[in-house]
Amino acid sequence: MSAAALAPPADRKRTAALTLAALGVVFGDIGTSPLYTVKECFSEFTGLKPVPEDVFGILSLITWALIVIVTLKYVLVVMRADNRGEGGMLALMALVLRRADLGPRRRQFYLMLGMAGAALFYGDCLLTPAISVLSAIEGLKIATPDLEPVVIPLAVGVIVGLFAVQHVGTAAVGRWFGPITLVWFAVLLGLGLHQIVQTPEILAALSPHHAVLFAANHGTVAFVALSAVTLAVTGAEALYADMGHFGAKPIRMAWLCVVLPALLANYYGQGALLLADPGALENPFYRLAPSWMLYPLVGLATAATVIASQATISGAFSMAKQATLLGLSPRIKILHTSASEFGQIYIPAVNWLQLAGVVALVLSFKSSTNLAAAYGIAVTGTMLVTTVMVGAMAARVWKWGWQLTVVVMGSFLLIDLMLVSANMVKFTLGGWVPLALAVLIFTAMWTWMKGRLAVAARERDGALPMEALLSSINPSRVHRPQGTAVYLTAFSGNAPNCLLHNLKHNEVLHEQVVLLTVQVPDEPYVPPNARAQVTHLGKGVHHVVLQYGFMEQPDVPRDLLPLADRGVPVDPMRTSYFVGRSSFVASERPLLPRWQEKLFLVLTRLSSNAGDFFGLPANRVVELGSRIEI
Repeated sequence: MSAAALAPPADRKRTAALTLAALGVVFGDIGTSPLYTVKECFSEFTGLKPVPEDVFGILSLITWALIVIVTLKYVLVVMRADNRGEGGMLALMALVLRRADLGPRRRQFYLMLGMAGAALFYGDCLLTPAISVLSAIEGLKIATPDLEPVVIPLAVGVIVGLFAVQHVGTAAVGRWFGPITLVWFAVLLGLGLHQIVQTPEILAALSPHHAVLFAANHGTVAFVALSAVTLAVTGAEALYADMGHFGAKPIRMAWLCVVLPALLANYYGQGALLLADPGALENPFYRLAPSWMLYPLVGLATAATVIASQATISGAFSMAKQATLLGLSPRIKILHTSASEFGQIYIPAVNWLQLAGVVALVLSFKSSTNLAAAYGIAVTGTMLVTTVMVGAMAARVWKWGWQLTVVVMGSFLLIDLMLVSANMVKFTLGGWVPLALAVLIFTAMWTWMKGRLAVAARERDGALPMEALLSSINPSRVHRPQGTAVYLTAFSGNAPNCLLHNLKHNEVLHEQVVLLTVQVPDEPYVPPNARAQVTHLGKGVHHVVLQYGFMEQPDVPRDLLPLADRGVPVDPMRTSYFVGRSSFVASERPLLPRWQEKLFLVLTRLSSNAGDFFGLPANRVVELGSRIEI
């Protein structure tokens, strides 16, 4: 008997529930690709016509792209690179950077590579809602051509509505995502099989020799067509990024048992339809359905694309939070939308910026065909970065050996390079949009990280060791009121500037002083028993280090409270939090290039309040300013 059959009923039930949930969150993007992929493979851009040899060639390419890129690469290989159960670009970057054998240059290379992958991901987060929703609503033109003028306004309305409700969270509607997406895949499967039964010879495209013949006969055209075939695998990165939410097993089961069969059946059904009726190329997906089913199908497709868009929106929120905790972006306001579901967050700044970008794309490109020209570069770029990072893991951590690593990861790398190159052909047709956005985000991340290092260097120059400060304090001149003062500091051994200012101007040092350092190690979660490290410095002064994983939300008051048992008295009603608010100005001896210095100063003004970010009670926070030249 199989291991699944021998598993306890409770475990099987939980796996089934997670598999259903994964359908709604993980596979929305790749699951809506049949709406536009085949149509774009035979668009004016590729110049291909729906003649039998080209239909067989395109279907064979799509088939083996799904098998090689999604199944072999992501499902079997990439998903092994879990950072304590978590996946995604920044989790993978943190996993690679954790290796002790990395030199400074290689560490910087992988850091930049991870930031580049994260930046490309944001480009994908703009394009997915735009092309998915627009392609679904374009089905109205097939049902009633007179409705064409309302397609764009309706698409914008759906998109605005989707982003407008983000602040309430997905807890209320999330439970419907899985069942709706399951119905969607069942419809994909049914529509495809119905057409395949009528033209069974289309199944010959399963043979890879059709893809080889297509490439040999068409040369450059086949290379260009790869950019359209890429549309079939957009969303593959979500299998890895959402691994922490559902686990590897449910995602693999959902892909192999539901998603892959439904996608292949629908693609082959569209191919069979084109063989029987080349005129169906106008929209082969909707032409699969009988006329009575068109309006319900448009409604179901719109629901599926909204779910797919929700996944990218939530992904953007998670990525922004991870980037903030890893020190790659300024602090941003993060709101939790569920008391029970930890991962459900809402970031207003990201939400409204993403909405503006998506609406701008819809209004600028006006059709899914035009948007398809911009789609692909960000996706394939992320896939390329993932391959390089996982290759480093395979060679050094998994101990594959260089021969196996070169053969397996080298093959994936070659495919990724081909797809990136094919999509770069679309650069002037709109492909520059996600690339320009990625460059902008990467530059901001790199500048923020370099700027923080420059600030730390300036602060260390004038730092005073805490031991020296304590030994120099004159007890007769310093007033020590009752209660506890918590000073946030990034440096373990030095006195924070806000404490020095308080001593200098007010001559006050509380009876109990906590020097608090918040650290984010290269791991998603920190066990509660490893959260806090306490060092008693004497004279009522304690140094506390709180560690949070990059998937966690810091809550300083909550995690200081249990430390009373370890000699750190923190009474919520008698504790004040002192936070330094630094203003940065240009220095005559700058540590950054002038352009980067100016950009960093702009980013610092966008950074949210430290007290809000760390969960400090607003009525217990005291801010003390300082001026730092960079």
